[in-house]
Amino acid sequence: MSDEPILRFHGAAGAVTGSCHLLEWQDQRVLIDCGMFQGSKTEKELNYRPFPFQPHRIDAVILTHAHIDHSGLLPKLAKAGYEGPIYATQPTADLCSIMLPDSAHIQESEVVHLNRRNERRGRDSVEPIYTAEDAAVSLTLFRPVALEVWQQATRSIRFRLWNAGHLLGSASVEIEIATANRPLRLLFSGDIGPEHKLLQFDPKAPADFDYVICESTYGDRERLETSDPARRAALMAEVRAANHHDGALIIPSFAVERTQELLADLVYLMETKAVDTSPIIIDSPLATRASEIFARHARGMENGQLLSKALHAKNVRFTQTVEQSKAVDFIRGFHIVIAASGMCEAGRIRHRLKNWLWRDNGTVLLVGYQAAGTLGRILEDGAATVRIQGDEITVRARIRKLEIYSGHADGTELLSWVKARQPIRAGVFLVHGEEVALAGLAQRLSSILVESRIVTPHIDSAFKLTKHAAIDVSEARALRLEPLKAGHHDWHNTLQSFILKLQAELQNAASDKERGVVLRKLKRALAGED
Repeated sequence: MSDEPILRFHGAAGAVTGSCHLLEWQDQRVLIDCGMFQGSKTEKELNYRPFPFQPHRIDAVILTHAHIDHSGLLPKLAKAGYEGPIYATQPTADLCSIMLPDSAHIQESEVVHLNRRNERRGRDSVEPIYTAEDAAVSLTLFRPVALEVWQQATRSIRFRLWNAGHLLGSASVEIEIATANRPLRLLFSGDIGPEHKLLQFDPKAPADFDYVICESTYGDRERLETSDPARRAALMAEVRAANHHDGALIIPSFAVERTQELLADLVYLMETKAVDTSPIIIDSPLATRASEIFARHARGMENGQLLSKALHAKNVRFTQTVEQSKAVDFIRGFHIVIAASGMCEAGRIRHRLKNWLWRDNGTVLLVGYQAAGTLGRILEDGAATVRIQGDEITVRARIRKLEIYSGHADGTELLSWVKARQPIRAGVFLVHGEEVALAGLAQRLSSILVESRIVTPHIDSAFKLTKHAAIDVSEARALRLEPLKAGHHDWHNTLQSFILKLQAELQNAASDKERGVVLRKLKRALAGED
């Protein structure tokens, strides 16, 4: 048992997904977030492994917000024996009530399809990460709490939540541990929203901490001006450029918040005649249910009245059933489709992409962060062909990116946020970022902090939190993932890229003889021959 608290980073360390931080003090254990890993198959495989801690020994969970990369393994936690409280804001609890069952449905559906393929290939069947029943059990553990009010997590650890400005209900977590002489003070940023976010007020938190654990998603970059007029002008330009006869603007979008922001701005642009009025289809049952929750909380949101008006616009249609979704393929004339998931990894967006990527009158507009190894990142990086559900698709559609809708603060805004938390006596941990973003934010913070006080942990690394500095107490054997494998393309991505390039080489060969030459060279290379 340590005489100082220990903080363990079990996710979102060197990568942007799987947020999960375990705080240990004496015999007390508090988990901040319990998120699902997304990105490469190597990272997603961690979702199937046992937790690197004993769930039944956790005393409390504090959830920063409802996004699946922060909340998505809560049903698995409950399945593994956790029975304690899950503290979150009321809007976060409301959103999780639809997002966690939806995630369970995805797990079960994908496993059904996978097991059919495994049976045909003579492979063993697999189990879903968790089921709808596990999700339902986890929801009974939620304990909604108000912002800026102290709560007791354990006998010696208390916390309070502060608006993080990222998502409806999102929060930063202030923690005090009743150590000797004076409390040890920590602040977990959660995901910090940018300035001028349409539906959320600016982030808010106190100052004077021993440690700050700060997200770094966009730590290496600065975005363009993010005022309401600038954001709408950028969206207007994309809609006008995409507006071709019998064309479509396909927007992969997170079902929660991003979809509602886009909808509000699109309807505003159409009502003010900045763009032509066109059908807007929200092709996501989850986004439909989330929009109902946003409507209930509209009074407590910035510009909530704009969203309420957009949700009832005559040219806006929500699809619920599979039949309604399939009917979208038969729409004639220019239209806009917003569908989940935002990184193109699951959901109806993959069907929309299969239907439109090969057409030169289609436009795909990426409006959020695309993690390494996801289909969204592969498209963003300019792939000429992609594989979707086993099919090879040639990319002829315009691929566009609009970062101005990001739910994350950029490097300058994160620096300002950290500055406002000073004094920070012992150190800052940088999490929830890929390698370049982490290095970029560390460089920015070196202007206000001693470099040795800026720590970039890896997945499963651990640190003793003294009053003066963080001491690395990680055990190499405890690391589930090599540091360089987090936040990067893996061998699965390389294999898919190689297969697509090989197929293109064979198709472009002038004759069967040339194709034979290519294949013989490959066979010799595999055999290790010169």
